[in-house]
Amino acid sequence: MVFSASKLRMPTPAEALPGRAAPMPVPERHFVNGAPLVGPFAGLETAIFGLGCFWGAEKSFWQVPGVVSTAVGYAGGHTPNATYREVCSGLTGHNEVVLVVFDPAKVTYDDLLQVFWEGHDPTQGMRQGGDVGTQYRSGVYYFDDGQRGAAEHSRDRYQLALSGAGYGRITTEILQAPEFYYAEDYHQQYLAKNPDGYCGHGGTGVSCPVGLRT
Repeated sequence: MVFSASKLRMPTPAEALPGRAAPMPVPERHFVNGAPLVGPFAGLETAIFGLGCFWGAEKSFWQVPGVVSTAVGYAGGHTPNATYREVCSGLTGHNEVVLVVFDPAKVTYDDLLQVFWEGHDPTQGMRQGGDVGTQYRSGVYYFDDGQRGAAEHSRDRYQLALSGAGYGRITTEILQAPEFYYAEDYHQQYLAKNPDGYCGHGGTGVSCPVGLRT
């Protein structure tokens, strides 16, 4: 496998591409369930996760009962309203992420964390399987102290399970939610539009403990 070492290093703000002021145009409705793709989302809660290629990651969340809407985008970098080509260059600092809108009366944030941890290998650093670069890093981006506490607690419990199975240290970044920039139209619900499309998504096979708060 040949790849640029520069794609494994986060760019500084001075090195990052300038981006643009105009947001990416996206569809009004979710391709799978018809829900709004852009907020506000009254009475619902939101979460942001990064777990490798966002095509497969998004599908794993829209299938969860209680999840109302999902969208893919870029977050955690320096370039406003970046394009996919720019993110792939390694010069934006962004991660490929999924915005998850959910009804807390039907699915808990802990439930979503379980989907997150089990859906990828969080010990791989700036890569996920054959996908290499800063845009494929593992990340949880919290909106409040409750989400932060749940993310950190679940990480610590999952680390015990992973260590017992012979895996290394979790490299997942847990940060306050940065601005979310929607990805291009064709990326939204990609695997529903392209059922035979690429999906490099996969986990370790190690179960994340149920009842993460206990």
